[in-house]
Amino acid sequence: MPASFGAVFLLLCLLQIKHMFADYFLQTPKMLSGRGTYFHMGRAQHAAVHVVGSVVIFALFRAPIEFILIIAALEWIVHFHIDFAKANYSDRKQLQPNQAAFWRAAGLDQLFHNLTYIGMAWAWVAFAA
Repeated sequence: MPASFGAVFLLLCLLQIKHMFADYFLQTPKMLSGRGTYFHMGRAQHAAVHVVGSVVIFALFRAPIEFILIIAALEWIVHFHIDFAKANYSDRKQLQPNQAAFWRAAGLDQLFHNLTYIGMAWAWVAFAA
């Protein structure tokens, strides 16, 4: 039976709530410092926090374990690289919160994360629901 609109909407809402907590409440100083370096352990941990939240959400939706493992790995890779791109760009341009370019970079970062969640919801409907 295909996923209902309500189920997809709830999934997207839960992913957004998870994102807000992982990005704005659960980041540690280690996760926030030195993010312009490619392999930054704090960014890896931050991406893992996002993955843990998504795993819980997809488990609540009774997605198959194989789906959860694949979507988790892909989310970690994508989230890690979106955050690196923003941090690297912001560091190179020495952006500060009082500059419009800082907020454009932050907005693009959030847009790409939101598009990731739309892709994850599509994958759930196509392969797991």
